[in-house]
Amino acid sequence: MTGRAYLDLVSETIRRVGESQAGAVSEAAGLIAESIAAGGVLQAFGSGHSEALAMELAGRAGGLVPSNKIALRDLVLVGGRPLETLADPFLERNTDIAHQLLETVAAEPGDVFAIASNSGINGVVVELALLVKERGHPLIAFTSAEHGARTPSRHPSGKRLGEIADVALDNGAPYGDAAMPLPGGGAVGAVSSVTSAVLAQMIVGEAVQRLVDAGHAPPVYLSANIPGGDEHNLALEAKYAGRIRRSA
Repeated sequence: MTGRAYLDLVSETIRRVGESQAGAVSEAAGLIAESIAAGGVLQAFGSGHSEALAMELAGRAGGLVPSNKIALRDLVLVGGRPLETLADPFLERNTDIAHQLLETVAAEPGDVFAIASNSGINGVVVELALLVKERGHPLIAFTSAEHGARTPSRHPSGKRLGEIADVALDNGAPYGDAAMPLPGGGAVGAVSSVTSAVLAQMIVGEAVQRLVDAGHAPPVYLSANIPGGDEHNLALEAKYAGRIRRSA
């Protein structure tokens, strides 16, 4: 359970996931590139630690400007619900929250959605996925196939996130996410955040290449911490005014 042991384990997992999910990466990149080329926005959501995936896809240097991060706190920041709403430790299991959350999103018909959940079983992610598909949006899922297969859904439909998506990417995380067993039970060394971030960057890179190949100037962020970064980014963001949020 040393740092080196985790490095070796996660490095091998990244390679395995990257190679095994190459086809799904290509499909997801195609959906995103098609949406962006037609003026669409990438809408990204994850709750709990899966919010890191949404942050990897939306509003970061080297990423797509037409991207919007959806978070549970938007219920308060945008949706007008009381702050106490976020104190509920089981908020992500509530199916009703998905409806309220989607109302805070200025989604247009051509937008593509990406939803991340390691387990893929909780009410908010499954219900949001169902709503997204009912509205005709392409849906990309990031989840653990192993964990989902071993855990019953908490949604009334009995469905899991990966079963609803047009493209489901397996992040390769083991059941319970942590990969290094402890002698007395349990484990340390979570995997899903690392592998999902790699998959996200693979997808964005391929989507950008597709845009370039099709003759489009890809709307990509520069770091705000280099000269000219703010001017470049603000000019591109203005094209999507009212459709993308850049809150914390």
